Amino acid sequence: MDFNNLNAISPIDGRYRRHTESIEKYFSEAALIQYRIKVEVEYFIALCELPLPQLKDVDPSMYPTLRGLYLNFKNEDAARVKEIEKVTNHDVKAVEYFIKEKIADVGLGESIEFIHFGLTSQDINNTAIPLSIKNAMEEVLLPELESTIKQLSDLANDWKNIPLLARTHGQPASPTRMGKEINVFVERLNIQLAQLKSIPYSAKFGGATGNLNAHHVAYPEVNWTDFANNFVTNSLTLSRSQTTTQIEHYDNLAALFDANKRINTILIDLDRDIWTYISMDYFKQVIKEGEIGSSAMPHKVNPIDFENSEGNLGITNALFEHLAGKLPISRLQRDLTDSTVLRNVGVPFGHQLIALKSLQKGLGKLIINEEKIKADLENNWAVVAEAIQTVLRREGFPKPYEALKELTRTNERISEDSIRRFIETLAVSEEIKNELKLISPYNYTGI
Repeated sequence: MDFNNLNAISPIDGRYRRHTESIEKYFSEAALIQYRIKVEVEYFIALCELPLPQLKDVDPSMYPTLRGLYLNFKNEDAARVKEIEKVTNHDVKAVEYFIKEKIADVGLGESIEFIHFGLTSQDINNTAIPLSIKNAMEEVLLPELESTIKQLSDLANDWKNIPLLARTHGQPASPTRMGKEINVFVERLNIQLAQLKSIPYSAKFGGATGNLNAHHVAYPEVNWTDFANNFVTNSLTLSRSQTTTQIEHYDNLAALFDANKRINTILIDLDRDIWTYISMDYFKQVIKEGEIGSSAMPHKVNPIDFENSEGNLGITNALFEHLAGKLPISRLQRDLTDSTVLRNVGVPFGHQLIALKSLQKGLGKLIINEEKIKADLENNWAVVAEAIQTVLRREGFPKPYEALKELTRTNERISEDSIRRFIETLAVSEEIKNELKLISPYNYTGI
């Protein structure tokens, strides 16, 4: 069967591909091969520039040709690597052979044997994968997060003066403002985003067991630690872990996943709040001609974008939870469990991207229903009781809380008139009574 979106097992490559194709170049199998080739090529060039004695005659004019192997990488190249892998049964060795095959006739002679010199496959994987994640985060996911926060910030500003009946424990509570409630999420997201950006993208580069054994035994006069640090930092723009086993210990990668989880949890909280406001008719949604909300009930406009966002964020967090909990654990100097798990690293980012796109779409369809919001405020004059009893405390009125409790804890509706009548019974000055009468659910919204 020829592959197309309808044949995909995962919805991130099928139904939602239009949302996720922007991260294909970081997390696909072909992308991983391309990143591996980049590391191998840049490492070879770094050895030439050291230079190792056997590489001192390599002409720098060859560097563009070498870099072209990953800069001009095509699907046919990925297919060729997979052909070689059928023989080697080793994915990284197949990349090494592919590079040697490509540059065999460009005048490098026996120097091509310094491709993959002294390395283990994890020196390639544990630099290629962090680099792909770094690029995906910086070029796609962080901009999407920042765009979402900007959209929320704009809505918070648009709605900053709209009074809103708060709901604590689901019950009517002291009024707030819609803009402020949205701004709660803006602040939370900004704080977590700053923490996310502070996490280094760590990489392992140190040979078979992390000690640069092969490098040191061949050229003991070279400071290989400095070389490895400079290569990983300057050529790959990553942070080299200094003391490792055969693999990266993944602690910072786990921190990255955990930071993303916290952001996603905040977004789930937002999705549920907006969903609830829609159910309360505080928001209506833009109706798109031709769209159907329910196959059975023609009147419905369902909050599907927020539901889609919430569902995908849940999948994302479940996968990030596994990655963060599993990857930092490896038996002795290494086992292979990290390898198969890391092949799925793009999946949670794919679901996260779908969720962000859905949330942005849903936010863009919201129409605030001020009439309904005002009606709820008007029906809940009891919420000014806190304000009245607090002013009475200030004035030394005896047992103000109890007085308001007796008035408001009743099954009878508390209206503006009943509040005013209560105020008239208070043994306070006319000035204080007038002050209390000015308080309403519309203006008792704090700072």
